[in-house]
Amino acid sequence: MAKRVNEIIIFVFVALFSKAIGAKPYWRTRWPIDRVSTECLTWQLAVEANNVRGWRIVPAHCLSHIEAYMTGGQYEQDVNYIVEQIESYVSELVVGEDGMDAWILDIDDTCLSNVIYYQKKKYGCEPYDPMAFKAWAMKGECPAIPGVLGLFSKLVKNGFKVFLITGRDEETLAPSTIANLHDQGFIGYERLTFRSPAYKGKSAVVYKSEIRKQIMEEGYRIWGNVGDQWTDLQGDCLGNRTFKLPNPMYCVP
Repeated sequence: MAKRVNEIIIFVFVALFSKAIGAKPYWRTRWPIDRVSTECLTWQLAVEANNVRGWRIVPAHCLSHIEAYMTGGQYEQDVNYIVEQIESYVSELVVGEDGMDAWILDIDDTCLSNVIYYQKKKYGCEPYDPMAFKAWAMKGECPAIPGVLGLFSKLVKNGFKVFLITGRDEETLAPSTIANLHDQGFIGYERLTFRSPAYKGKSAVVYKSEIRKQIMEEGYRIWGNVGDQWTDLQGDCLGNRTFKLPNPMYCVP
């Protein structure tokens, strides 16, 4: 018994001493090379997991990290991996003959990329500028996100009805957005819904939930819902499965 007590005392002493001198935890094989980078990676993971709610801007010291992520190939790889999971799920579905099998896709940073715009906004380190973004969107120059364009084309080809739901303003951005989607190859969707005056002042969750409810009340079966914001994937009538694409540049509350 005394031997066991001594072992416990020694174990506690070693643990406390290791903590006091800053010894590495047993799971860590080496110290991080770049503490700022690892802190930003932790922040990004927390954001993507929806553990950081309602954040407004990217931490200033994470600018280089987010820039490297968005433009260095990792973002594209992550998107493509998620698209592969979606396509695997789609391959298991049987499309009915009634033409009522549906998918929901968001537009901004789901179908169309705004990375070019956010480069000038320090990848989200600057506050959201609604007028500047509207001016950018009205140009109709957003490039397609290749993996999602491929997914969209496969869904349409396989007989699914694709509904595009965007938070973009109907009165000012509808013409440029429709042309932009067409120019980038998003052709054959069932319906494109913009935020109309009736939904001004409503949150993204409430607005998109009501649109999805309308679609389901028409008899459509929503098999999947894809978006880059958690607010795309929350609320009512979400469908059978939801898929979150990465976006560490901004948060739509």
